[in-house]
Amino acid sequence: MDEAGVLDVARGFAALLREERFDRITELFAPPLRAAVSIETLRVAWATEAAGHGGIREIQEPEIEAGEADPVRARIAITCVNGRFTVVTSVGGDGLLHGLRLDPHGGTIWQPPLYAQQDRFTEREVLLGTGPLAVPGTLTLPKGRGPWPAVVLLAGGGPFDRDETSGPNKPLKDLAWGLASRQVAVLRFDKPTFAHPDRLPCDFTMADEYLPPALAAVQLLLQQPEVAPDRIHLLGHSMGGKAAPRIAAADPTIAGLVLLAADAEPMHQAAVRTARYLATLAPGPSADQAVAALTRQAELVAGPHLAPDTPPELLPLGFSAAYWLDLRAYDPVATAAKLACQMLILQGGRDYQVTVADDLALWQRALAHRTGVTIRIHQNANHLFFPGSGHPAPAEYARPGHVASTVVDEIATWLAPQ
Repeated sequence: MDEAGVLDVARGFAALLREERFDRITELFAPPLRAAVSIETLRVAWATEAAGHGGIREIQEPEIEAGEADPVRARIAITCVNGRFTVVTSVGGDGLLHGLRLDPHGGTIWQPPLYAQQDRFTEREVLLGTGPLAVPGTLTLPKGRGPWPAVVLLAGGGPFDRDETSGPNKPLKDLAWGLASRQVAVLRFDKPTFAHPDRLPCDFTMADEYLPPALAAVQLLLQQPEVAPDRIHLLGHSMGGKAAPRIAAADPTIAGLVLLAADAEPMHQAAVRTARYLATLAPGPSADQAVAALTRQAELVAGPHLAPDTPPELLPLGFSAAYWLDLRAYDPVATAAKLACQMLILQGGRDYQVTVADDLALWQRALAHRTGVTIRIHQNANHLFFPGSGHPAPAEYARPGHVASTVVDEIATWLAPQ
């Protein structure tokens, strides 16, 4: 398809976005994209992004990205009350949309935080696991003989790479470089959902997503002479923090857990709560419809009718029934309460996704009887532990930022004597 044809398709797509005709939009999808993205998933994603930027003001004319490709990428800039974001779609020679994503960041490039001292560590590529779902990772070692304490980094929910890249921000790379600058060995890896999205079976679960690569990472660290074998920890962010107790229960060599904004509330409930909060930032019919759709999906997850063959388009976030069944059967705080290892639990006071009231309170109650558990709130930190102020909103994640140096220092200080 020539450039004029691509622009015609993109303009038609943009016109449907203006009218929020999500049913018509999905008719433009190629079959693989239609199978992956339902009408309700698209509606929720659009409403969330719009709410995070204070509401839509203008949907601009599409522009084709430079370079020859099939499919051809077209970018549609969306101007909002508070900032802007971009819809990126891929138009194939058949005139259908083969790819679609929301880019809230505009291509800004990550820069190292000031606290990262690159002359204090080295990095090398590693491969974790065997077979078709083995994942690549990066081992970051402080210079010197050691032996050093070590952490395995666990990214949050979704198909994240080893840096937990989100636009211009790479919070796990911040942590890796910051901790390695402070004499902590760090191993981070691409999640299977990022490394092998086309190879995953339909019954893929959270356990499949985290346990095999994390356990392989611990074994690789045990083989490093620079690493103290009795001082290997897990550091999980968001869903990675939820998964960490499950991983530690499977491997008694793990010395401790660092949980950053670890969600404890059932995820289907948290998704509805977050959607309702975002709807208050940009109220309107579209936001109300998105909340209603997500509520129906969450009720199906919580109820007695969720079955292995329930179609994913009926479930929150497009996750499979197997994923939700596995997640529903797992209680992270009860699992953590049975562990004997040390724990550091950090929470951002400005986090509206994982909150002090809805999540941290559950960790506090479950672990109140335990010694060796440190819990702290960083009042001005958001979900990524970036410092900030004012009313929390998704638009702040579109700005480049870094994990606060106070958070990196606290983790390194806690790890040192463990």
